[in-house]
Amino acid sequence: MTEPTTATPAVLPPERPVRWVALGDSMTEGVGDPDPARPNGVRGWADLVAEQLTAARPDTRYANLAVRGRLLRGILAEQLEPCLALEPTLVSLYAGGNDMLRPRVDVDELMAAYEQAVVRLRASGAQVVLFTAFDPGRGAPTSWTRPRQALYNEHVREIADRHACLLLDYWRMRELQDWRYWAVDRLHMSAAGHTRVAAAVLELLGVEHRLELPPPDRLPVTASPGVLREDLLWAREYLLPWLVRRLRGTSSGDVVSARHPRYTTPHPRDVVPAGPEAPGLRGSGEPVD
Repeated sequence: MTEPTTATPAVLPPERPVRWVALGDSMTEGVGDPDPARPNGVRGWADLVAEQLTAARPDTRYANLAVRGRLLRGILAEQLEPCLALEPTLVSLYAGGNDMLRPRVDVDELMAAYEQAVVRLRASGAQVVLFTAFDPGRGAPTSWTRPRQALYNEHVREIADRHACLLLDYWRMRELQDWRYWAVDRLHMSAAGHTRVAAAVLELLGVEHRLELPPPDRLPVTASPGVLREDLLWAREYLLPWLVRRLRGTSSGDVVSARHPRYTTPHPRDVVPAGPEAPGLRGSGEPVD
C-alpha cells in the first residue's frame, strides 16, 4: 500500500452522506479487472473508488448499475430512473463508448440525449462526474474511431461546463496508452488500468487514497499488438466473437445484470486469483463488448 496522496480541495460536502451511483457500460462495470469473488466476476475502478471513499467517509453508500455492451440510449433507458430513485448525492456517468464502435452514429444527436440525462441528474441535487472517451491511438484496433471520439469529447467537455459537472478527461491520460494498462482483449483496461483511473477519480473528488500505483516497468505485458501470433489469437478469441454478436444483434451484456443495483457499503479486500488463462493468452479473459 502507498502513503495517502495529497488531495485536492474536497468537492463532497462533509455534511452530506455520500450516496454514489455509477452508471455506464463495461468500463464502469469493471470488465478487464477479474475477481471471481465479486458480482459478475469483476472488480474495476468504481469498486476501488467506493472502497477508498468508504475508508475516508464511513457514511458512503455505493450502487453500480453499469452493464457491459450497453449503448448510450440503453444506459439511459435502463439506468437513469433507478439511479434517481436511489436519491444519490454523487453520480458518475460514462456512456457512448460502444456507440462509437458501430458503423454509423450521429454523435450530435446522441449527445443531445446525453445532455438531457445530465440535466436531470443535476436537477436532483447530485454532484455528477463525467468522462471523455479514451484516445485509442494509432496502434489500437479501434483507432478508426478517433475522429468521432474527438467530437464526442468536445460535447462532453461543453456539457460539463454548462452544468457544473466534474470532468475526468480520459482522453488526456496519456500514460494509459501503454499497452500494459490494457487487458488481453485490447479494448478493456487491465487491473492496473482500472487502478490508475480509480486514483484519478479519487483525486478529482479530493479524496485521499492508498491505492498502489506501480510504474509501468513493473507491470506484466497483457497485450502486444503487432506480434503476429498474438494478433491471430486475439482475432480468434475476441474479434471474431464480437463480429458474430454484431451480426446476431446480441451483446455480452445480455447474460449479466447490474452488479450492485442497491446500495452497499464496500470495504477493501484482496483480489481472488482469476484462475487459468485462455491458452496462449495473457491477462483477463473477459469478452469484448
